[in-house]
Amino acid sequence: MTAGGARIAVVDDDSSVRRGLERLLRSGGYEVEAYSSVHAFLAADGLDAIGCLILDVRMPGPSGLDLQAVLAAEGRKIPIVFITGHGDISMAVRAMKAGAVDFLSKPFDADELFRAIEQAGRAVPDGSPPR
Repeated sequence: MTAGGARIAVVDDDSSVRRGLERLLRSGGYEVEAYSSVHAFLAADGLDAIGCLILDVRMPGPSGLDLQAVLAAEGRKIPIVFITGHGDISMAVRAMKAGAVDFLSKPFDADELFRAIEQAGRAVPDGSPPR
C-alpha cells in the first residue's frame, strides 16, 4: 500500500522523529524514504515518485514552508502533510492556503497521520487537496 501509488518521503531534522515515522509508516505497509533536511530531500533522485511528503515545518536552514514554495515554483504536485511541535495558527493557515493536505501538531496520533496520508492519496491530479 502506498499513497497515490508511490512512496512516502519524510523530511524532519530530528533523527528520532524520522526513525519513529519510518517504523510507523512501514508497519502500515508504506514504502518510506527519510531525509534530515530540505537540501537532502531536493538532492534525492526520484522526487516525481513521491506520493506524499510528511514535512516538518521548522528545521535549520530552509523550513518546510520554504520547501513547499520551492516545489510549487517547480510545478511539482506532491501532496504535503505538515507536522510540527512549534506551529501556530498563521503558520497552519499559510500551509493550507498553499495546498497542504493537513497540518498536524506533534505529538499526533498514528491514526490521524494515516488518515492524512489517505487523504493525500486522494488529492486531485493538479496537486490541490481534495474538496
